[in-house]
Amino acid sequence: MRWNLRLAAAQRDIWKASQLQAMLAEAGLVISAGKMSNLWSGQPVTIRLDDLEVICEVLGCEPGDLLVREPGKVLRPETGAGEVRAAAGDGLVIRRRAAGRSGPPV
Repeated sequence: MRWNLRLAAAQRDIWKASQLQAMLAEAGLVISAGKMSNLWSGQPVTIRLDDLEVICEVLGCEPGDLLVREPGKVLRPETGAGEVRAAAGDGLVIRRRAAGRSGPPV
């Protein structure tokens, strides 16, 4: 998923994080400067659904305007190898445990 807050805000003539932060505060969502910076220019690791609801209300948008799917970034299993590789081809390999076993990955 890609976080698209800046574009959604720009489409509504909101050009600064501080402007959106003030609008969110008026709607009852007080966000620290650090968290606002991450929401504005980063990719938040988590976001509360209640916060997302307020952001959508203030921007007059839907969650799908803020969260954009990026097909091809999902980990997909390879047949028979017991591994999962990143679809983007970055060489990431995650080994899975065999069914019914405990202990370190196989």
